[in-house]
Amino acid sequence: MDKPKGIEFGGLADEAGICLIDQIRAHLILGWQEIELRTVDGLALADIDNSAFRTLRLRLEDAGLRVTVISSRIGNWERPITSPFCQDIEELLRLGERMHELGSRYLRIMSYPNDGLSTQAWRAEALKRISTLTEIATSQSIILIHENCSGWASESAAHTLDMLSSINSPALKLLFDIGNSVAYGYDSLEFLRAVLPWVVHVHIKDGIRSSNREVMFTYPGEGQACVIQCLQLLLENGYQGIWSIEPHLHLIPHLKRSGGQFQLWDSYLKYGLRFRSLVEAYITQTR
Repeated sequence: MDKPKGIEFGGLADEAGICLIDQIRAHLILGWQEIELRTVDGLALADIDNSAFRTLRLRLEDAGLRVTVISSRIGNWERPITSPFCQDIEELLRLGERMHELGSRYLRIMSYPNDGLSTQAWRAEALKRISTLTEIATSQSIILIHENCSGWASESAAHTLDMLSSINSPALKLLFDIGNSVAYGYDSLEFLRAVLPWVVHVHIKDGIRSSNREVMFTYPGEGQACVIQCLQLLLENGYQGIWSIEPHLHLIPHLKRSGGQFQLWDSYLKYGLRFRSLVEAYITQTR
């Protein structure tokens, strides 16, 4: 398809299916070469044994798919600020090795939901942990990308900028998830404008937030996340990363919700096609 120069489409593969074969097939049907890994066969990539990982790597190579980004559990909703930090270090070390085998560059992290600490103590501990993780990432020649989701640095764009300036390392960049604005109740464009120079990866998500704060995720362009406006802002400012879909229509990990295989497969393909049509329409309109 016609698309902006340097832009590639991809997606969080486990939203297409639980097993790797379904994840690969979905991306090949959509004609995409990029795939983002989070879980395979219900296991986080760091928890897969070495034999299964070798099989995974060979299957991805045979399919001609690139794994630019791996989504880890480091600092996410499962690991509040009081959780043992050693588990994050262990996951980073294990994934760092596997990223080199896969040819991956970016590792998605978050910045620890609070668990009873004061705001000041929460900030201090979150930055201390992320600083240590960034030092390890530097030694491993990989880049951590912080997502605007769970944790201290996602509380606002100002918090994110505080994290970036405090850590001040080329091994720490940003993943901007457009739809998280709906879930967390902020303006996606305002947030994106503030952090734009550090964004190297984008998740495509959309949704509607009701008056009672419940969120219903939608197909791209059908919700309140200003998807098109965010894409326009990124393109106008030279973004050349990956548009990675994360539908959340039938798989919502932090709520532990998952639909059946047909629901995942069908909605993922539809989501990918609708997003492609959205981008095509935008390109046509702006010519």
